[in-house]
Amino acid sequence: MAQQISSLEFLSAEMKAAGQKAIALAKVVLKKTAIDIERNAKAIAPVDTGNLKNSIGHSDMRLLSETNLAIEIGPTANYGQYVELGTSTQAPQAYMGPSLDRFGAPFEQAMAQIGAEVLGG
Repeated sequence: MAQQISSLEFLSAEMKAAGQKAIALAKVVLKKTAIDIERNAKAIAPVDTGNLKNSIGHSDMRLLSETNLAIEIGPTANYGQYVELGTSTQAPQAYMGPSLDRFGAPFEQAMAQIGAEVLGG
């Protein structure tokens, strides 16, 4: 019985370490993806005065729970959503959506690799 408990304790410790490793790697991937999306959005944002382009940025990373991370990416210019989505008198000039689309698949692939690495050992 003592051997079974020892094995369970070892497995529990291994799982906790794997989770911590996964979170550390996920933070790197999330930060890089946020920078990539920000850079791309700035490159394709329509420019009139440059205010919209210059207002595009990303927030600091937040830990929402033990396993959930978040970063917000977008403009602080109050009219950014109107440019992105358009209005009744102005056609959309998307810059955030295409940037997210461009880096969404590589982000998912990197996260899958983290999972495979952590679970595979």
